[in-house]
Amino acid sequence: MEPGLTAGRRLPILAWLPDYSVQWLKMDFIAGLSVGLTVIPQALAYAEVAGLPPQYGLYSAFMGCFVYFFLGTSRDVTLGPTAIMSLLVSFYTFHEPAYAVLLAFLSGCIQLAMGFLRLGFLLDFISCPVIKGFTSAATITIGFGQIKNLLGLQDIPRQFFLQVYQTFRKVGETRYLVGDAVLGLVCMVLLLVLKLMDPEEPDFTSGSRSVLARNALVVSFAALVAYSFEVTGYQPFVLTGQTAEGLPPVRTPPFSVTTANGTVSFTEMVQDMGAGLAVVPLMGLLESIAVAKSFASQNNYRVDANQELLAIGLTNVLGSLVSSYPVTGSFGRTAVNAQSGVCTPAGGLVTGALVLLSLDYLTSPFYYIPKSALAAVTIMAVAPLFDASIFRTLWRVKRLDLLPLCVTFLLCFWEVQYGILAGTLVSVLILLHSVARPKMQVSEGPVLVLQPASGLHFPAVEALREAILSRALEASPPRCAVLECTHVCSIDYTVVLGLEELLGDFHRQGVTLAFVGLQVPVLRVLLSADLKGVQYFSTLEEAGRCRQRVI
Repeated sequence: MEPGLTAGRRLPILAWLPDYSVQWLKMDFIAGLSVGLTVIPQALAYAEVAGLPPQYGLYSAFMGCFVYFFLGTSRDVTLGPTAIMSLLVSFYTFHEPAYAVLLAFLSGCIQLAMGFLRLGFLLDFISCPVIKGFTSAATITIGFGQIKNLLGLQDIPRQFFLQVYQTFRKVGETRYLVGDAVLGLVCMVLLLVLKLMDPEEPDFTSGSRSVLARNALVVSFAALVAYSFEVTGYQPFVLTGQTAEGLPPVRTPPFSVTTANGTVSFTEMVQDMGAGLAVVPLMGLLESIAVAKSFASQNNYRVDANQELLAIGLTNVLGSLVSSYPVTGSFGRTAVNAQSGVCTPAGGLVTGALVLLSLDYLTSPFYYIPKSALAAVTIMAVAPLFDASIFRTLWRVKRLDLLPLCVTFLLCFWEVQYGILAGTLVSVLILLHSVARPKMQVSEGPVLVLQPASGLHFPAVEALREAILSRALEASPPRCAVLECTHVCSIDYTVVLGLEELLGDFHRQGVTLAFVGLQVPVLRVLLSADLKGVQYFSTLEEAGRCRQRVI
């Protein structure tokens, strides 16, 4: 392997920086600016979803831009706060910034450890139906959670079922809050119209060189309307309010927190976050790698899953030093990045710089942004994540996959971790069932021929034994059998013991069990096990002519 290639894999920036050009700089600047204008209003909105003060959304929006510049393997991906990750943060951090920052640090440590140990393959065990079920449930939860801001309702609980009940119970109060309701709906209509006006929008990876920063435009319009009313002395909207001014201080994550009831220790904080320490880093990895692979496949380049683990892990660890909550790859902003014609991860430098500038100089105007406008931004951002067509697709392709999807979807409304865990468990059980009951092609005749369609592993031993015994030895009279092993590339010790018992059963009945088409690894295992009386042939024709060798 060439030294340059090895260095590029360990530090991806070295793979593209030597070829960087002025044309790439121009395209990256445009893309970074477009993403920056998108992420600022989204970050403020997602902080509300996470149950945190608005500045924490911006604190979480810039570190990933700089880390990914060095470690990212996808030119399109942008790291930062997302709707789904913000929802998870709200579940596990109790609206306490200290918990959110500590969760970012611990999640980053877990993700870094997985990256260094090259454990990215573990994500392959979470199936697409589980991801789709979680994403669809999260979309409904997030979208409905913003109805209170869209309509200006107060004192709505965050638990989903209570939230639905209280929202419908208080919906009549909107007649007193008509300003928020009207402005929120107007912002949603404007966002939809602007989206329909963009001819490139249906193709997220079309590479359009200009993209309209719809969120920034609509939020600016709403803030201008709110400021106009403020000047007149009448304010019909619920505003974002005071946003902490200036850059966040650089400090270690809070390993304890002082409350009115005393000091909560690090151990107690970890216990309080509970399953969040597994769910948050796992879903952060899933979301980020899924986004990276999606755009890589569309644009014909490859991403390194383990390198992506390192990038997202380091982002969360370093982000926790500047009061960030957990972040991951954003599909929407990655789409904006791709549409804007980004060429390298350097576009993130422009985005990160723009977020820092807004923190330092633009926090005062943020005061006048109506919450209903941010709610409209959030709803329109998560709406495309609900994939209704997946139900119809799975019904046509493989109906059994609807089971983990529906289990995940329904249980996520109760508790996210239960939904993901239950859906993954159902998927694994379906997978194990196929391993334990492999398909077999059976040819009846004077000699029974069975051909397993896949490898033989210990869960399949009893099914194989039952199939052979019922068709060969329980027949009258007992007949010989041939196990055609062309498709069997590996076996384990339990299978070897099962085959030894079968050989003994056949020997006692005075008939033969022979093997055909043994691959070298399988034959080597059988030889190592020193089985007695094993007969094997290269082909069925050879077996039919009874030219055999005995081990």
